Amino acid sequence: MSLKIDRFRAMPFSPAKWPFFYGWVIIFAGIAGIIMSIPGQTIGVSVFTDHLIGALDISRVNLSTAYMAGTIISGFCIPWAGRIYDRYGVRPVAMTTGFLLGLTLLYLSNIAGVAGFFSGIFSSIRPPVLVFILMTSGFFLLRFLGQGVLTMVSRNMVMKWFEKRRGFANAILGITVSFGFSYSPQAMDMLIQNYSWQQAWEITGIVACVGFVVFAFVFFRDNPVKYGLVPDGKIIVRKKEDPGLNPLRDYTLKEAKATYSFWIFNLSLALQALYVTAFTFHVVSIFAVNGYDHRAAITIFLPASVVAVSFHFFGSWLSDYLKLKYFLLFQVTGMLISMVALMLLDVSPLFRWVMIFGNGIMNGMFGVLSAVTWPRLFGVRHLGAISGYAMSYTVIGSAIGPFIFSLSYRVTGQYDIATALCIIVALVLFFLGFRAEDVNRETSSSE
Repeated sequence: MSLKIDRFRAMPFSPAKWPFFYGWVIIFAGIAGIIMSIPGQTIGVSVFTDHLIGALDISRVNLSTAYMAGTIISGFCIPWAGRIYDRYGVRPVAMTTGFLLGLTLLYLSNIAGVAGFFSGIFSSIRPPVLVFILMTSGFFLLRFLGQGVLTMVSRNMVMKWFEKRRGFANAILGITVSFGFSYSPQAMDMLIQNYSWQQAWEITGIVACVGFVVFAFVFFRDNPVKYGLVPDGKIIVRKKEDPGLNPLRDYTLKEAKATYSFWIFNLSLALQALYVTAFTFHVVSIFAVNGYDHRAAITIFLPASVVAVSFHFFGSWLSDYLKLKYFLLFQVTGMLISMVALMLLDVSPLFRWVMIFGNGIMNGMFGVLSAVTWPRLFGVRHLGAISGYAMSYTVIGSAIGPFIFSLSYRVTGQYDIATALCIIVALVLFFLGFRAEDVNRETSSSE
């Protein structure tokens, strides 16, 4: 049995025979995997929202509710996917996920026909209810496979191939992915304009089903140790005065959940997902309430992404040398700057730029912490289970954020109540973050 596994791992070539360290190819493969997840990300779905509303004769509220329900369900399933990843490795999971993601896109591209087919079978179910069920199912698969599994395994794969240079690898990953995500709405819209929204999803689905599956089979590889290699390509010995930044052992999910640091980092990432998704979902309305036009709202993302890329690059590089709690505190500070500026938007146009700066800080630090934290603190043996469990909180936070902010607007006509609650939670996490030490340093100090 082991012989068959070894042969499969070596197909179509062994990374050990690559002319240079294969980890640099892994970065490229990880970038491709995360870019392929865009159809399952909010930024990829948003381009199709109005087309779905028109084709299905569904209200925006019902479609948004289906999106929230599908996202929450996917959040509960991601920890299971993390355990599957730990058991079978990155290549079979990525190939299976890409294939299923492609089928999901083909399903959604023909959702109107699917709804008509099932309405004939289940005639007792009212059409709006049936459409809601079908869209919830589609959004669940889209979010679970794209935003969840494919993002998780692609990022974790890169983190396994680097240790001392993990931050530097994450910097390259983050910059290229950021620009890819920024351009994706234009690319999707171009497909829609040249063909149709159905054909745009069909083309993307075929690329995922065929192109990405082949790509993952050829280039995706799991832990370098399985191929007789070591992370970073060679053993890098730090100077004695440098702090030890890698765990002395691999933690299980149960052991990780028993640590103080796990929950502080996890809840901080989840709070940002809640706030950012809510802000993005309601951005036009938020600015309108504060006396700004549509253009002032949608033009904040590009300058914020420039700030985010800068902080992400330098933060990832510095994470190879500094404890992660400093990045956590900086991330929460960025959230607080953005949240306070949001509440003061109507006071002065200056706070629009303050918000852009705060958004850039928190998004840049989010890219660092979401990738580097779990392998740094808890090792790579159970990385899928730990990162999958943590990601479930992030996904669920992203699902309920827009609802909480919309509830605030419905009750008061403003978003201040929801924002104030986020500020309170962020302040608590900021002060608790001072005690969020790297687990390996706690372990070494106790021995």
